[in-house]
Amino acid sequence: MTDLIAFPAANPLGLSDTGASGPKGAGETPAIERVWLALNKYRIDFAVIVVLALLGALLITLISTPKYTATSRIEISRQQDRVTNVEGLQPDTAGQDLEFYQTQYSLLEARSLAERVMRAERLASDDAFFAASGVDLDGEFSSAGSRSQREQLAVDLLMRNVSVEPVRNSALVDLRYTSSDPQMSARIANAWVAQFVEAKLARRFDSTSDAREFLTNRLAELRQKLEQSERDLVNYAAQKGILPIETTIDASGRTIGQRTIAADKLQGISEALAKATTERIEAQARLGGSGAANESGNAGGAALPGLRTRRAEVASEYAKLSAQFEDGYPPVQALRSQMRSLDEAIAREERRVGSGTREAYDQAVKRERELLTQANTLEANLFQQRSDSIQYNIYQREVDTNRELYDGLLQRYKEIGVAGVGSSNVAIVDRATVPEGPSSPNMRLNLALAVIFGLAAAMSYVFIREQIDQSISDPADVSGVLGLSLLGLVPRSEEENAFEALADRKSELSEAYSSIATSLSFLTDHGIPRSMMFTSTVANEGKSTSVYALAEIIARLGRSVVIVDADMRNPTAHIFYEVANQKGLSNYLSGNSDLSDLIAPTKGGRVSVLPAGPTPPSTLELLSSERMRTIVRELASRFDHVLVDSPPILGLADAPLISRVVEGAVLAVEADNLKARRIKDGIVRLESAQTHIFGAILTKVDRRSPVYGYGYGYGYGSDQNDPFKYGSSASG
Repeated sequence: MTDLIAFPAANPLGLSDTGASGPKGAGETPAIERVWLALNKYRIDFAVIVVLALLGALLITLISTPKYTATSRIEISRQQDRVTNVEGLQPDTAGQDLEFYQTQYSLLEARSLAERVMRAERLASDDAFFAASGVDLDGEFSSAGSRSQREQLAVDLLMRNVSVEPVRNSALVDLRYTSSDPQMSARIANAWVAQFVEAKLARRFDSTSDAREFLTNRLAELRQKLEQSERDLVNYAAQKGILPIETTIDASGRTIGQRTIAADKLQGISEALAKATTERIEAQARLGGSGAANESGNAGGAALPGLRTRRAEVASEYAKLSAQFEDGYPPVQALRSQMRSLDEAIAREERRVGSGTREAYDQAVKRERELLTQANTLEANLFQQRSDSIQYNIYQREVDTNRELYDGLLQRYKEIGVAGVGSSNVAIVDRATVPEGPSSPNMRLNLALAVIFGLAAAMSYVFIREQIDQSISDPADVSGVLGLSLLGLVPRSEEENAFEALADRKSELSEAYSSIATSLSFLTDHGIPRSMMFTSTVANEGKSTSVYALAEIIARLGRSVVIVDADMRNPTAHIFYEVANQKGLSNYLSGNSDLSDLIAPTKGGRVSVLPAGPTPPSTLELLSSERMRTIVRELASRFDHVLVDSPPILGLADAPLISRVVEGAVLAVEADNLKARRIKDGIVRLESAQTHIFGAILTKVDRRSPVYGYGYGYGYGSDQNDPFKYGSSASG
């Protein structure tokens, strides 16, 4: 047979030669599946970590001292200051509600409040409080000099065991206190909220004390100034004769006008003068006018109209009778006599009325002149008072200003006093009651947290181990990491003998290698390669068993197969097939034997074996000789397939030498064994010898692993002492 030609490897599993997947997802394991594979790989460690976490939580729960939590609920509301006119005395409280309530929560947890509670409840001298807080004083602070230390410790314990929890979407706040004594917890929780209310009131009162002190001093000063300005005003008014009888004040209390006695007198005299002038004019008119006018205008002439009317009536009757009777007629004479009497009476009355009108006129003129003199005098006095009122008004404005300042500060003083003693914006809604049961330890909560912690720790452990462990466990790693085609998977078995398992065609091992044989049939254009070398990175990865199993599978197809045991340092073929090893490959390579005498048939007769023979002193020289190439040619001419069991790659030069005389090599890779870096080092050694690597067989795969897929349940042995159990040291 001529030199063998290296044919390109087929891609039976859809993987590229470089290890990249062909179609998307064909050779790539999804991330979630890789996580599941890692968890399954370390499932025992995972379970141990979770169980240890649960046991630890259970132990801590059982040995922990029970704690009791008492809860008091309060309401904190926004309250506007009632000092409405005191700008600058207090800061603006119209900020965000969030800032306000966060401030209140911080005040609830303030150390100063804890000190108030400590003093109010006398906790520094209460040994029960320290015992409930888990502190054994043991006489350590019994001396008087240690009083401050006990107080400091008590405050620290209060701060450590109190908690504030706002109720969502409300103005309510829960204050919780926890200790080993339920009565103590309730007592301190109630004392805490009570002291918080008192502290709020004290803080409100203290915040106005400075303002009250300032206003007190200012009020005293303004009172003195007001009294002095009022005295100056009164003295000046008395000195200048300014006596106001009516004062006009505006809405702000300031004086805007005054009426004095002089002004009031001048107004009265002016009115009397106007009336006197009117009377004088009327008297003058009566005096200089007609009699009728005088009569009508004089009260003394009131009888004249009657007399004249009567005279006219008598004259009318006289005229009527004169026209009918003669003058000697008695009624005519009587009427004539009556007319003369009326004429005399009218004359007398007219004389009397004329003398009364003159007298009235003289009196009116006299009164008018007197009133005019008084008016002129008062007017001159009033003008002088107006001049003097300029200074008077200055004094008056000073009085008004001082009074306004005094009244304003007095009002502010009252408001600040009201604000200082006002109601608190904190109300106690529910007081703490003695808790019926412990709040901690909580068995369910602790176990739940232990499960969460255990799962997290176990996941972290698996992640770290997976990062550290660079072995090949996932079939996708064969192509993705090693860059080789995956020919198949072989399961691990702890029970079955490899020979018996291969004899049973329905066994897991037999079916696994049947699948690999199918993959090998696609490697070349003439089917299963005529000559193949089986090797591994190190010993005990399953290469020898793979040779024997595939030889049996190929022989079932009616092909003639010969196994060449080229691992002369650790031969196993003669043990597996129970043939003699006195003569073998080493004899032929040494040129001492004929090939036909060295080939031994097996029990089934379908597979022939060329044992390794005696271990030579220099294996490397024999394998590198031309006779190695010759024997492969000779065997290929006699058998359909030549399967060479090669030594491991690392540490020896045998495998690269053997690979040059066969079509290609098949690499056995044990799952979860070597780091990928070492396997890649072996691959590099083969490639440096220009070896064509057909692919890799992933051996000793845990059949419980999800990577094994559907339909597998094969056994795969690892007994190091039984060479007939797959995975033993004898199996290579």
